[in-house]
Amino acid sequence: MERHGITAVPLTVVLGDQALEEGTEISTRSLAQALQKRRSVTTSRPSPQVFAETYRRVAEAGATGIVSLHLSAELSGTHDAAVLAAREAPVPVRVVDTGMIAMALGFCALAAAVTAESGGTVDEAVTAAEKRAAGTSAFFYVDTLDYLRRGGRIGAAQALLGSALAVKPLLQLDDGRIEPLEKVRTASKAIARLEELAADRAGNAPVDIAVHHLAAPDRASALADRLRARVPGLVELHVSEVGAVIGAHTGPGLLGVVVSAR
Repeated sequence: MERHGITAVPLTVVLGDQALEEGTEISTRSLAQALQKRRSVTTSRPSPQVFAETYRRVAEAGATGIVSLHLSAELSGTHDAAVLAAREAPVPVRVVDTGMIAMALGFCALAAAVTAESGGTVDEAVTAAEKRAAGTSAFFYVDTLDYLRRGGRIGAAQALLGSALAVKPLLQLDDGRIEPLEKVRTASKAIARLEELAADRAGNAPVDIAVHHLAAPDRASALADRLRARVPGLVELHVSEVGAVIGAHTGPGLLGVVVSAR
């Protein structure tokens, strides 16, 4: 974000009766501890007013157009809030539902930023982001579906709930929704299958990969090392803990892989 001049509008984690901005007011460690203690944790989108203020500030800093990229509208009302704010913005704003989350969204933002830096127009930056989204897949493993169920974010994955205690679920991002992919009997087999899915998706083409986790750094590091050795077209590999908002819906133990074609 600093290197490319990308501005972020944070979502909010509501911990008990405290509303905390992701990235500045709540750490993922604090979130994981709260989840493990079964404290009440919810999330909320930014208000249209927050987006309006951000657009105004960016325009005052010299922007003549804004590309506003958002996590999947199937999972959050963030996109809708941005659409409302864009109507009153002092410069043209293109609001884009990428259908993505986490670094799957991050790769889209980087593609747009690089296009803009090279002299591209707003429309060209949007096209670059949309092209990147179309070539990006996200797979993930969770220790339990309970957190996704509580947050109402699992859609068709509810079909897995009856046997959730007996299996380790693998899920994917499909048309902006979190959908069940496979059921595996043990955590080790699920993580091995996650690696296989990511490697198959990458093939031999140039790709960027992100490995995400929540309170599982050793798992993430080991998986990243195996993918680094296994994917011949790997360009960049990022390993990071997810933000508190995603973590609130997945729970500790999350391991995710984003594969994004160049």
